[in-house]
Amino acid sequence: MARLAGKVAIITGAASGLGAASARRFVEEGARVVITDLDDAAGQALADELGQNCAYIHDDHMNRAQNEAAVALAVERWGGLDILFNNAGTPFSGAFEGIDDAALDRVVDVNLKGPFRMTQAALPELRKRAADSASGASILFTSSLQALMARPNFTPYTAAKHGVHGLTRGLALELAPENIRVNTLCPAATDTPMLKEFLPGMADDWEEAKSRFRSTIPLGRMPDPIDTANAAVFLASDEARMITGIALPIDGGSTAT
Repeated sequence: MARLAGKVAIITGAASGLGAASARRFVEEGARVVITDLDDAAGQALADELGQNCAYIHDDHMNRAQNEAAVALAVERWGGLDILFNNAGTPFSGAFEGIDDAALDRVVDVNLKGPFRMTQAALPELRKRAADSASGASILFTSSLQALMARPNFTPYTAAKHGVHGLTRGLALELAPENIRVNTLCPAATDTPMLKEFLPGMADDWEEAKSRFRSTIPLGRMPDPIDTANAAVFLASDEARMITGIALPIDGGSTAT
């Protein structure tokens, strides 16, 4: 079933982890995808792996010109843009008192201001597609369970991810009259290269730390990247045509406790 057949997407931060899993799933479901990242070697390798329906471009989403170039590539290669998936982000942990201006700026810039700027760059093309298509266009954000709850020693990250939730809700209302849906994915800590940033102090042994974290999740397992990727496919597809403004937990029941 090609749930994204005929759609063109941009996925930021797609060279590894959740972004790479989502790029694979989007292509499997029929989308043509521009992937962006700062890691050119890994990004290009993934594009080569996925073939003619995937293209890579270097993009620091804080850079407006680079964002515009990514949008222009989607339009040049495939004629428009249906889906923007703002996935790029950065982890952070540390005691509040020790956070300096550079650390604060980085976590807010990468997790909130970058997606904001990328969305501004993509909106003109998303509007064109939404005006020409009954199914409209879609914007997704990768946020975090920290958009819905909080843990100690993650305060700047939590604040930035709460900001993404606010951005989602405001944009969903602002863009609904134009048939553009806006939703956020909120995964629990996932087994990706960034995981160690999210499990500080749980145990000296890494496997023991993961085991302790799994024990806090009602379903008894950690999410894999494919779990977020599958949720992204659904929210980007026409099956979710009446869903906008939500923050979807991908957490094994953690927010139900």
